[in-house]
Amino acid sequence: MTTLRSSEWYGGDDRNAYLHRAWMRRGVPSSAFEGRPQIAIANTASDLTPCNAHLDEVAQSVKNGVYEAGGIPLDLPVMSLGETLVRPTAMLWRNLAAMSMEEMFRANPVDGLVLLGGCDKTIPALLMAAASVDLPAVVVPGGPMLNGTFRGSPLGCGTGVWKLSEEVRAGRLDQATFLRSESSMIRSRGHCNTMGTASTMAVMAEALGTTIPGLAGTPAADSRLLEAAHASGRLAVEQVAAGRTISQVVTRGSFTNAIVALAAVGGSTNAVVHLLAIAGRLGIELTLEDFDRIGADVPLLVNLQPAGAHLMEDLFRAGGLLAVLDQVADLLDDDPITVTGRPLASYLGTNPVWDEDVIAPRSRPLAPDAGIAVLHGNLARDGAVIKPAAASPELLVHRGRAVVFDSVEDFAARIDDPDLDVDATSVLVLRGCGPKGYPGMPEVANLPLPPKILAQGVRDMVRICDGRMSGTAYGTVVLHVAPEAAAGGTLALVRDGDEILLDVPARRLKLLVPEDELSSRRVPAATADGFAAPDRGWEKLYVDHVQQANTGADLDFLVGSSGAEVARESH
Repeated sequence: MTTLRSSEWYGGDDRNAYLHRAWMRRGVPSSAFEGRPQIAIANTASDLTPCNAHLDEVAQSVKNGVYEAGGIPLDLPVMSLGETLVRPTAMLWRNLAAMSMEEMFRANPVDGLVLLGGCDKTIPALLMAAASVDLPAVVVPGGPMLNGTFRGSPLGCGTGVWKLSEEVRAGRLDQATFLRSESSMIRSRGHCNTMGTASTMAVMAEALGTTIPGLAGTPAADSRLLEAAHASGRLAVEQVAAGRTISQVVTRGSFTNAIVALAAVGGSTNAVVHLLAIAGRLGIELTLEDFDRIGADVPLLVNLQPAGAHLMEDLFRAGGLLAVLDQVADLLDDDPITVTGRPLASYLGTNPVWDEDVIAPRSRPLAPDAGIAVLHGNLARDGAVIKPAAASPELLVHRGRAVVFDSVEDFAARIDDPDLDVDATSVLVLRGCGPKGYPGMPEVANLPLPPKILAQGVRDMVRICDGRMSGTAYGTVVLHVAPEAAAGGTLALVRDGDEILLDVPARRLKLLVPEDELSSRRVPAATADGFAAPDRGWEKLYVDHVQQANTGADLDFLVGSSGAEVARESH
């Protein structure tokens, strides 16, 4: 029988063991400390993370499953990040959440983990932390909200905001009608119902093998989520008995499967920085180029907003992720196992598609090449990304003059100016929004278009930024430019009127300025003044140690697993 890690706290008759058992008793019988796996339920429920507010109910089902399997469930509230509320951006604290979770997992007498997440940064932070500690762990995604509708049409959470707000700015939708849509968008508990970052990371968790296969995308309001949570509690106990840690489940091949899944579902570009960070914690070599190499030729099969028409409830109804993976099984790595101990491949081959308008067959894909495209050139020496499935095809090869904004504040102050020197062929450039520059790499890359361009009926322009964009957003947006402007990137040297070439098929992003002229340019004072310069606290630690987007934007001293061992105490 596997020696339980928790026995280092509870086993024996010495004073320390006495203290640990005594403080944990409070009605708990002695048998709770006698060879029963202690399972921490890492719970990101919070009223200030509305997408995760229902996770206390999910946690109760997990507890029931743990008890049933002979384990002891322990609720462990962990740092929660609500994408829609925290300022300046939730990404600023992803690494802090992961670091704090890691330390709590390691410091406490737990043998296994059940990770409850939903909103964008919570599943990545939980997986980064679990990878660093390398305990047995299973993910239970909180699930998307039910479909919303407005004026008879599907209203996608997030995506609807971007579309409707642009119609208001274009003068084609009145403010009162726009505001009426507010209560229609959030119809139930759960995270965004588009293929935004939350839904994408649930899919990634399943493709990596860290959930019970078939779980990702189960709507938050569906009772089958609670059934799966119960089963996940049981599974956590079984994982401990088998000694099946996260590093045994998530291997190099698991990331191949995740990248294929990312392309097939038209997932969020945010998955790139999160998968790179998770791989870094496991010591697995994963590069930006792997996303292009593995995902470029994968067909887009899922017809979901923002790249398509439907919503997550429809994907679940149509067969879910397993039905999608059945269509691209030949592109997957057959070797990686899941948290059940069985290979992911063993769950494929028997998953029909129930609605081909939602999940297209391989023979009729929505797009033949849907993976994240990785761009290089003098404007992105270490790479930038674009999501072709969410872009306008006619803009994927484009040459235009730059209209430059030095900060989010600069953009907000000038974009609505009718005298702004911009036309539909211009390239909007926003800098100072990378990991160091903002700090935290906010979701601002999908810049609202100038009203005078919207009035012409134009709904997309090429936009370039060293920040991120919401997974619910769309458009011809080049983002994650590395190095960022604040880290010596060429983006800091772009001037109004400079010509920029975007050539997605050739994977090029080039500033058409002679190298000798570029070498003579200096970063403008207005640009440098916009870069973050914190002098204390987490922000200073973050800015001093955060890596660039092309390696996952983790902190340099957190890369690599350090295991579950903890120093012995002395009372």
